[in-house]
Amino acid sequence: MRIGELADRVGVNTKTIRYYESIGLVPQPPRTGAGYRIYGGEDEARLVFIKTAQHLGLSLEEIREVLRLRDAGTAPCEHVRGMLREQIRTISRRMAELRQLREELRTLESVIDQIPEGEAAICRIIEHTRATGQDTRASEGARSPVGRTG
Repeated sequence: MRIGELADRVGVNTKTIRYYESIGLVPQPPRTGAGYRIYGGEDEARLVFIKTAQHLGLSLEEIREVLRLRDAGTAPCEHVRGMLREQIRTISRRMAELRQLREELRTLESVIDQIPEGEAAICRIIEHTRATGQDTRASEGARSPVGRTG
């Protein structure tokens, strides 16, 4: 099958398939005399695997390692089990951070109307939060927990 048909069958865009080829997640396919890529069922299965692994939270680098193990003839399931355990730990940490952030935001929301207009350089709400030390993440130099990876 050609790249467009493969993309439709798997539910990705053709640029994604080309990108995966360029970074070695999907092997370079054979080409027709006219230069069209020709894919088979194994390519489709590999792309479905990649999409599923991404859905489970694995990065492309982690997926590359799993595929490398498999391509070398090693069953990667124990390696994947370790990755999934780490993913669970990461999600648990992020959930705790998000719960804490939710409480901070609720507290801030309840006092917004009491924050004096003053001489805020940009926004009195955020500047008041920083000045009163309510923003514990700012002292860590971190961004919102939503964007954290661990």
